[in-house]
Amino acid sequence: MNLKKNIILLTRKLPQKIEEKLQKKYTVIVNKSDKKYTYTELKKRVSDIDILVPCISDTIDASIIKAAKKLKLISNFGNGVDNLDLITAKENNIIVTNTPDVLTEDTADLVLTMILMISRKVLEAQKDLVNGNWSGWGPSETMGTRVRGKQVGIIGMGRIGSAVAKRLHTLGMKINYHNRKRLPKGLEKAYGAIFYQDLNSMLAISDFVTIHCPYTPETFHLLSKKRLKMLRKNCIVINTSRGEIVDEQALATMLNKGSIGGAGLDVFEHEPQVSQRLLESKNVVLLPHISSATEESRIDMGERVIKNISTFLYGKTPPDIIKKNVYD
Repeated sequence: MNLKKNIILLTRKLPQKIEEKLQKKYTVIVNKSDKKYTYTELKKRVSDIDILVPCISDTIDASIIKAAKKLKLISNFGNGVDNLDLITAKENNIIVTNTPDVLTEDTADLVLTMILMISRKVLEAQKDLVNGNWSGWGPSETMGTRVRGKQVGIIGMGRIGSAVAKRLHTLGMKINYHNRKRLPKGLEKAYGAIFYQDLNSMLAISDFVTIHCPYTPETFHLLSKKRLKMLRKNCIVINTSRGEIVDEQALATMLNKGSIGGAGLDVFEHEPQVSQRLLESKNVVLLPHISSATEESRIDMGERVIKNISTFLYGKTPPDIIKKNVYD
């Protein structure tokens, strides 16, 4: 089989090891500058390719897909697929894959990091030290809050939500979760987790809320202005899923009024733009979508892309094929 006849477009620069592996077997168009293609550039570049490897920051809509006359496979470099028009892909007999599992642990680690940074006021303390405002230890300086014994509400108890529950349970936090499906009793017992079918009821008792559901039309502004007002005044909101799930402006208003405890955001509603009101907010940790940004995770993601491509080209079903729009 002449695999070199298959033209693959990588929309962004992938780990060198991954690009080299792909180039050995296939004809690969790489993005050497690693600058995101404009919509017009991307539409032009897909016209003569067989396989597209986009990232979650690329919008692959109906127009892009229809411009790719030879396209047979979209191998998404990322777990979420809300950047892809799955309906148009299916109508054009294009297979879509993603990279699940491999970023779970690193994302859960970042959730834990932000919870501890905010609750212990780490950035505030560091700022005082760096600016020369620290005069030595004092019994009332930079007072944070203990996480042990606090109530955490997890929205979405799939792979990442479960990994977060495992970590927070180890810290002695009380685990509550809202999910489309209830976990098996054995897992609930392992995490000490309480299931809430009603999201509003869980929000009302939470000291921390962390979001791990996929972004779909149904989850747009799931944490709406109305729901944000249900939270305790000391509640801290963590989001590493998708920015569109939270009403960002309502959250910024509550942060600036001091009617919510804080927020840790790795994703934003209008990436890469970040609301100035959020940037000016106190007791927040704002990160540039780095939940999977470890060398190990990105290489593992690339290996999943390679496996999906190879399996597909040998006429078999790729292991990470997307069969429906929403998955657990």
